[in-house]
Amino acid sequence: MRFSLFYEMQISNPTPETERKLFHDCVKQVVLADEVGFDGIWAVEHHGLREYAHSSAPEIFLSYVAAKTHQIKIGHGVTLLPGRYNHPIRIAERIATLDILSEGRVQWGTGKSSSRVEQGAFELDPSELDSQWLEALKMIPKMWCNDVFEWQGHHYHIPPTQIVPKPVQIPHPPVFAAASRPELSVAIGELGLGALNLAIYHDEELAKGVRAYREAIKNAKPITETITNRFCCNPAALVLKDDKKAARFGLGGAQFFLRAMMNYYRTEKRPIGPLHAPREFPSEKQVDAFMRARNTSGSQLSSVIGDPISARESVQRFKDAGVDELILVMQTGIQSHEIIMESIRTMAEEVIPHFK
Repeated sequence: MRFSLFYEMQISNPTPETERKLFHDCVKQVVLADEVGFDGIWAVEHHGLREYAHSSAPEIFLSYVAAKTHQIKIGHGVTLLPGRYNHPIRIAERIATLDILSEGRVQWGTGKSSSRVEQGAFELDPSELDSQWLEALKMIPKMWCNDVFEWQGHHYHIPPTQIVPKPVQIPHPPVFAAASRPELSVAIGELGLGALNLAIYHDEELAKGVRAYREAIKNAKPITETITNRFCCNPAALVLKDDKKAARFGLGGAQFFLRAMMNYYRTEKRPIGPLHAPREFPSEKQVDAFMRARNTSGSQLSSVIGDPISARESVQRFKDAGVDELILVMQTGIQSHEIIMESIRTMAEEVIPHFK
């Protein structure tokens, strides 16, 4: 089982000063995660999603933390591939450069973004998102593996070009794709890609999805030069020695994360201004109800929140379902830096060693 951290760069009621603090705090968290033995970090790419995701230039953040760390994997989770976000040549150049500077630690996730805010801002036709993503995904690994690249496709027509530099990893960094629904993991597996999944399922539903992904991988017709067989989930997470404190802060952070996401992804509107999301921590009654329900038979498998004992139970459920990597959502819009640092240490000392 692998353990990573997930960064949206969330912030409630942002100002220039709190944004500055947020970015530097996240760097400190990644440095600590590297020191205590986490396997990786993943940073999103989003544009215009105020409060929910201020990670609009992950290539810069990831380059900065790569220079300050030694072992931890550096993950794009994900790079937006449709052309008005990023031209495929620019993606190939940036990922290869980061792989060189990090000494081969890059993991490359790909996606499209279904947010109307981003599609509108970049003047994207939603009907072309899938085809643009797929064409770019076919192109970029070939740029890394060939001295001269040329392409005549539907969206791109590129004359013979020497695209440099080349990545350190041979034939190229492992490639993943975002999966917001279980059935998408099958399609991703058929392409030979690693799957980056939401953690919103019950145990058997999740296990069924993992089994379907493994079958798809067995029969994959890889779209890249190598198969990445890894099923990842991103549960909300907070692990502290005080169980009730962890539940209160962890549940509050998870509620903000979910409601903030729904403001951008469960509506036809394009939100402007403060989000409609809970900024207070839950009541004692809500915390007690959460603590009674978690890890009980039939409970949803969507978080790793609590003291080390409870956290180990939750992680074991993911492991039993066949999940390879947990990409833990500790950094949320209302969570303090100090609580996150405490959670990283506690997770590393009292949970991760049980699964290594």
